[in-house]
Amino acid sequence: MNRDRLGKGLGALLGEYLEPEAPAAEVQRLPIGSIVPNPMQPRRLFADGELDDLTASIRENGLLQPLVVRPSPGAPRRYELVAGERRFRAVSRLGWSDVPALIRDATDETLLVLALVENLQREALNPLEEAEGYVMLSKRFEMSHADIARTVGKDRSTVANLIRLLKLPPSVRKFVEKGTLSQGHARALLTVDDPVRAGELARRAVKEGWSVREIERKAGAARPARAGKRKPADPVVRALEEALQDRLLTRVVVRHGRGGKGAIEVRYQGVEDFERLFELISGRSVAEVVE
Repeated sequence: MNRDRLGKGLGALLGEYLEPEAPAAEVQRLPIGSIVPNPMQPRRLFADGELDDLTASIRENGLLQPLVVRPSPGAPRRYELVAGERRFRAVSRLGWSDVPALIRDATDETLLVLALVENLQREALNPLEEAEGYVMLSKRFEMSHADIARTVGKDRSTVANLIRLLKLPPSVRKFVEKGTLSQGHARALLTVDDPVRAGELARRAVKEGWSVREIERKAGAARPARAGKRKPADPVVRALEEALQDRLLTRVVVRHGRGGKGAIEVRYQGVEDFERLFELISGRSVAEVVE
């Protein structure tokens, strides 16, 4: 993969593939049947109302911006969408036989990054779709969380926290996908080991309109007590412990002893979670320290 090019960020990608006004000579009319959706498209859910509005606009005003496609590998006169999934769906609804398009060469990694960027700019992806897109970048193109963050213009901790959401049980994920459960609520439920209990808490949170703090309290109560563990007696220490958990998004235990001495215990769930916590606490990545 050309890491240097991806490392330039969004400007290099968007400038080349999403021109606001392409030269008329470059625009071709392609048969609708010759175009297939972006195989790297991370977005699975398209709201009917959103497409209804776009379809009505195109019916009234025409297609103001051409689609961007690439030649389909191994299939002559066939094309894959690079950008414009919503527009493609709208003109298909209208029964158009052909559509204006720009043909561009694009690698698989560029195809996925552009699909992510186009959706993120419109806030069109739900958190799980966004996370799955990042995982695809990581697995298919061997991109680290830092690479992904730099490419899509997000903090590394944001990318890592989104990917952690994929550990949620299906009973919780369905609420996140529908948008009835926020990302903050979902992160709180990651601390509940029992998937059945996590699903019950998610349903109650949606039904009763719980705040993130409320679901954090409920999730904490759902965790089994550990032998010898007790809550800090000092309400100030307890409040500070809760504040640390909110900031680090993991379990934190403050052990406050005599003379003001004590220890802070921070739990992590694997190497990626450790790296996320290390960056939050130190302000540096593990790679920067060990290089």
